[in-house]
Amino acid sequence: MAIFVDENTLVVYQGLTGSQGKFYGLLNRDYGTQVVAGTNPKKAGTDVEGIPVFASVAEAVKETGANVSCVFIPAPGVKDAVLDAAAGGVELIVVITEGVPAHDEAWFYNKLRRDYPEVRLLGPNCPGIISPGKCNIGITAGHIAKEGGPVGIVSRSGTLTYQALYELKTNNIGVTTCVGIGGDPVPGTSFIDCLRAFEADPETKAVMMIGEIGGSAEEEAAAFIKAEMSKPVVSYVAGVTAPPGKKMGHAGAIVSGGKGTAAAKMEALADAGVQVALNPTEAGEKMVGVVAKL
Repeated sequence: MAIFVDENTLVVYQGLTGSQGKFYGLLNRDYGTQVVAGTNPKKAGTDVEGIPVFASVAEAVKETGANVSCVFIPAPGVKDAVLDAAAGGVELIVVITEGVPAHDEAWFYNKLRRDYPEVRLLGPNCPGIISPGKCNIGITAGHIAKEGGPVGIVSRSGTLTYQALYELKTNNIGVTTCVGIGGDPVPGTSFIDCLRAFEADPETKAVMMIGEIGGSAEEEAAAFIKAEMSKPVVSYVAGVTAPPGKKMGHAGAIVSGGKGTAAAKMEALADAGVQVALNPTEAGEKMVGVVAKL
């Protein structure tokens, strides 16, 4: 099985008529994803290579049955796009856009939790989600992902999401679902959300978790793994050599007061029984050993 998306998922692209939205929307369709609609209030009634464009997500859902939205709207418009999607009736909103103001993220994250608790938000600033061979939503290159399981992947880092998929494919290990949760300070979906879903998925037998410096998400995930997970977890935390006192990469990768360091995260994960790797290739090698024992 896959988590969150599969071959039955119907996707509406908010921003399909823009250059990036069109490029990735069509690429996802070529992969086999059911991209059934796009939205643009100014271009409603037109189409993008056969994909109809509607004025709102609600109209797209009514006409096509879309149940997932992918947002390729420029950062200043993401807040309104997320609300349009939630009110429109989708069950998952995948926000690819980078540079969304943290205040906006916090606002619509809490708005969804309060008024649309049935809607899952993934991102912002994430590569998206892929259930190999079934559905690819976002900017992940489908050819680097091997289908068939038994490993689930969850990652804060976009680039390392691709690296994790590649390392597993190189070792002939398939993936049930790979979720890029994004590295912004207010992610809509957390490590724990994905770990819980993988734990409940009968076809996911092991999990690879890719973290990075900053925040406390990895430490919280470690506590969850220790208390709740029966399946083996392999992890890599990026930023081991990050110089102290420097802001690195994502807005969420901020180390302050000695908290959020790679060393602290690795220690917490190891204490929870996670196999912790020092680089992505080693993470792939450790997963080979895990899979061999399944």
